[in-house]
Amino acid sequence: MRTTIDITEEQHRALTALSARRSIRGFSPLVQEALDAYLAELGPDETDLLLSLEGSITAREARQIHERIDDQWRTWRAS
Repeated sequence: MRTTIDITEEQHRALTALSARRSIRGFSPLVQEALDAYLAELGPDETDLLLSLEGSITAREARQIHERIDDQWRTWRAS
């Protein structure tokens, strides 16, 4: 399955270097490896809880939440 993620320039440089070192093309294998490691660290209770959240809000509620988050990001000022 394809998806898009945002990463920092530093993360991009690190992934590029690691990909070259391992002689692999692209970042997908590295991202999959990282996700597998992260998910393996979650306990079964956490995984079940996360999976149970699917469908817990409506599409309309999700859009409203995304809009509020977007509004906050537009006004965010880093110190």
